[in-house]
Amino acid sequence: MLLVSDVHGATAALRRVASRGDQLIVLGDLINFIDYRTFDGILASVVGRDAVREMIGLRIAKRWDDASALWRQAYAGSPEEFRASYLSAVEIAYADICPALEGSSAIVTYGNVDDPELLASALPPDTQFVGDSAVFKVDGIQVGIVGGGTATPLGVPGEVSDDEMARRLDSIGDVDVLCTHVAPAVGPLATDVLGGRYKGSTPVRAYVERHRPRFHYFGDIHQPQATTWRLGETVCRNIGYFRATGRATEHQPLHR
Repeated sequence: MLLVSDVHGATAALRRVASRGDQLIVLGDLINFIDYRTFDGILASVVGRDAVREMIGLRIAKRWDDASALWRQAYAGSPEEFRASYLSAVEIAYADICPALEGSSAIVTYGNVDDPELLASALPPDTQFVGDSAVFKVDGIQVGIVGGGTATPLGVPGEVSDDEMARRLDSIGDVDVLCTHVAPAVGPLATDVLGGRYKGSTPVRAYVERHRPRFHYFGDIHQPQATTWRLGETVCRNIGYFRATGRATEHQPLHR
């Protein structure tokens, strides 16, 4: 079983991993909304690189309100035109990345920058899309997959509330391996060193502590303070940032 997260437009690398023949699980953020390193991405194509550079600078300086205000300003003049341009760019991005999964029988869920409906419609027919939550048996183990990102003031389509995340987690029951896009509410796992933004999920941590899966795989945090953490009996591991690493994580079961 191979796992990746935060693909963010890395089409060639995803195609290479998908061709290996192992069961592939993709934990969201397939499209490249914004790249903090290069200022590239969908947002740059819509509002321009200068605006993106300014927004990134504000977020790195932890001026979250100013960054949100700049985002609102970007589409305030003509919201319908902005939305049309944004959706067109998202559709083009999915048309590029999703064919990389052709023939892989991958299981795919979505992250905070994804549009669940557009992603589901663009995936190859042999893939399985998890738009809510689901449990699969892979290599003899129960794997629970829960989609969605943590809620932020931006309110983008891929975000879900804590209440909804808790409902989705409750629906899968006990599993051997938990897979989510979001990190559990553990400071070093959920804090990005680039800007120091904390994005931990309290419902995910509560699920891990209550159900004690052997592993929890997740992404979302591109430059975490820690990549691996033991939370009780559970090994929690960040498997992103695939756009930067190009490497999949191979699940290695622990032996009691």
